[in-house]
Amino acid sequence: MTSTTTHYNALVGLHQRLHHLRHLSSIAGWDQAANMPPKGNEARAAALSELAGLMHGMRTDPALKKHIDEAQQENLDDFQRANLREIEREWRMANALPAALVQRRQLATSKCEHAWRRQRPANDWKGFLENFKEVLAVGREEARLLADQTGVRPYDALMDRYEPGMTCDTVSRVFGEVRQWLPDLIERARARQAQESVLEPTGPFAVNAQRALCEKAMRLLGFDFEAGRLDVSAHPFCGGVPEDVRMTTRFREDEFLVSLMGTIHETGHGRYEQNLPRTWLGQPVAEARSMALHESQSLSFEMQLGSHPGFAKLLAPLVREALGDQPAFEPTNLHRLITRVKPGLIRVDADEVTYPAHIILRYEIERPLVEGEIEPEDVPALWNAKMKELLGLDTTGNFKDGVLQDVHWPEGLFGYFPCYSLGAMFAAQWFAAMRRSMPDLDSRIAQGQLQPIFEWLRDNIWSQGSRWTTDELSLRASGETLNPAHFKAHLERRYLG
Repeated sequence: MTSTTTHYNALVGLHQRLHHLRHLSSIAGWDQAANMPPKGNEARAAALSELAGLMHGMRTDPALKKHIDEAQQENLDDFQRANLREIEREWRMANALPAALVQRRQLATSKCEHAWRRQRPANDWKGFLENFKEVLAVGREEARLLADQTGVRPYDALMDRYEPGMTCDTVSRVFGEVRQWLPDLIERARARQAQESVLEPTGPFAVNAQRALCEKAMRLLGFDFEAGRLDVSAHPFCGGVPEDVRMTTRFREDEFLVSLMGTIHETGHGRYEQNLPRTWLGQPVAEARSMALHESQSLSFEMQLGSHPGFAKLLAPLVREALGDQPAFEPTNLHRLITRVKPGLIRVDADEVTYPAHIILRYEIERPLVEGEIEPEDVPALWNAKMKELLGLDTTGNFKDGVLQDVHWPEGLFGYFPCYSLGAMFAAQWFAAMRRSMPDLDSRIAQGQLQPIFEWLRDNIWSQGSRWTTDELSLRASGETLNPAHFKAHLERRYLG
């Protein structure tokens, strides 16, 4: 090894500049979803496409290969080595895709997502299909090029963007196991809950009051409003950068739990971002390791913590203060409302027991769609058949609550959906590990002692960034790699115990 780090430093400088450009891109994307007037979309799409092309050019600069090769021989510490590993991974993925395809993707997804906002409420599958075909064509081309480079199947190559190293073999095996026990668990949980009395809240619930409630819940969960904010969009998301996290939710005046629990979910994402290792900010090693790990944070907040009976005791006074006092807001009843198991059409509104069925459905459609085994025209019938099989529901002709409900396909995020259920499994695994080190965790939650949870997540997940592979991080945090048995045990304990 050489004693200098000249080539490594050149790579660090490049990624610092890329971080600044990603900052601008993410804020422009947030504004596009939350604030931009409709007539601004064409210009915004062109601007984002130009920026995507510029960043792609920086990532594929021919000089980078020499820097990467030479940096391997330089005297780097463990953290720098991890950063170089992530730099090389990003470089390889970028070089698999031509600049024209990157810009074509940005234009196609901007057009499709913007139109989707009108087409979904209009139940306009035919109109959506016209734009979506171009998004899918780009996605298939990306999958082919990435697969050719890495030697894996096309859908594996797309999943690798979001969960590095994840394969269809693993996902199909894990989801296949869930398919075996999930229907019975749903049925038993519903039968048990049928014996409980539940008071429904009386609305309407003013949007301003709901927003105030959501912000109080975010403060309870430790969100830093000096480094982020909450806004409204058609589909809740968390974006921005660690210094400036942009969260969104959506409101309905006839009910409040969708916005509240959706905000708690996004707060998990936001706290992960706000607590990534700041000393390495701007470098790949300081970014979230994967989207399954990111979803494990949102689901740690929404499901493991937010749906905990002890947490309902903390939420109840906030709900009464914001929305008025009524019997439905008593803690036990509030917890029953939060944890009702009821098969429904909408993924983001689903309870944690039926939620995996929504992800299995999408995975079983998306994989053959990307790999050319089915075409877009086939999707509504397949969707309806799988919805009937998994949840006993009919979506015939109901596109807005079926195939059009998610933003992921108009945005070309093929390969992302499995991360949600993988994230739920990791979240259950994190809390199992916490209970081993803190046997009184459940009573602590009821007493409002949430800081030990946040400290465990900060030490084991947030502060680690991308220093470790997912398997290594999981081993260090919980003593084992992904073990779906914790997820099943969690559901049985909460809903059948």
